[in-house]
Amino acid sequence: MKRMPVLLVTGALGLTLGLSACGSDSSSGGGSGSKAADAKIGVILPDTESSVRWETADRPALTEAFKSAGVKYDIQNAQGDATQMAKIADSMIANGVTVLAIVNLDNASGAAIQEKAKNQGIATIDYDRLTLGGSASYYVSYDNEKVGELQGEGLQNCLGKDKKANIVFLNGSPDDSNATSFSNGAHKVLDANKNYTKVAEQAVPKWDPTTATTIFEQMFTQNKGKIDGVLAANDGLGGSAVSILQKNGLAGKVPVTGQDATVQGLQDILAGTQCMTVYKSAKQEAAALADLAIGLTKGEKGKTNGSAKDTEGNREVPSVLLDPVSVTKENVKAVIDDGGQKAADVCKGFEKECAAAGIA
Repeated sequence: MKRMPVLLVTGALGLTLGLSACGSDSSSGGGSGSKAADAKIGVILPDTESSVRWETADRPALTEAFKSAGVKYDIQNAQGDATQMAKIADSMIANGVTVLAIVNLDNASGAAIQEKAKNQGIATIDYDRLTLGGSASYYVSYDNEKVGELQGEGLQNCLGKDKKANIVFLNGSPDDSNATSFSNGAHKVLDANKNYTKVAEQAVPKWDPTTATTIFEQMFTQNKGKIDGVLAANDGLGGSAVSILQKNGLAGKVPVTGQDATVQGLQDILAGTQCMTVYKSAKQEAAALADLAIGLTKGEKGKTNGSAKDTEGNREVPSVLLDPVSVTKENVKAVIDDGGQKAADVCKGFEKECAAAGIA
């Protein structure tokens, strides 16, 4: 994945976050000019299981941006069902979307949706996850290999570079191209440290925390508890590992990584049972998608700052790539200050830990 200086997203930090119900969210508010008046943006979010962010952060941020621009929009959630996502896409195409953004559930179904849209002259955007073998005109996400590098560096910092350590990898879903990038970045850092021995590695289908708990418990048993560090691809998987470590009296003694800066992840960091997470401002990513999509409805060429390699389609996809941020106990407050989470949510039951971290 090639990277260039990060695009500054105007107004990203001004978007308001809030809770929103699952399902469909649409508006018929039109913009000015013939193209804007006829334009409609469709966004299909993937689920509510892989991360809570889709409904608590992305949907409200996108809704606010589209409303502010006065553009028609339709935001729906496929609830983890590829067949349902295809039906939603068909409905959006039939109802006249001119720009369609998806967070694919797998490469094949995502590519099929994009091909249908392309045949109808609809501009397509891959949001957060690149659809390998797809035909999206643009990609909006974070530098996902960098995410993995931050996780690897975070685990190394928590373990100590010079310490002999057995580490395990709980990778994300094998049908998510981002998971591959996260893993590649983490391996780039951790494989270079000859003090570390990888004793187990497994991908977690659909990012399911329940499945991750079973997988990690099997890893723990097979290695007779001799695991010194856990590279978990996101906070949900990290929480699964923490639960097994807690059951065995090792929570806080074995460093665990994460991603998404969820409420649970930040609480685990404050409690000392998770060593770090990676913050990817959903409102900043949503702002980048909104800016790109709104520009396309006006007939503008998309402004990008890099490209991502579609290894199956053998093409470079013009991209907006944002920079992720490593979060430890020392800078949990930065996530709160940026609006990534609410202090009331994170600090519920963790008042002392929040006070120590300077979170009011």
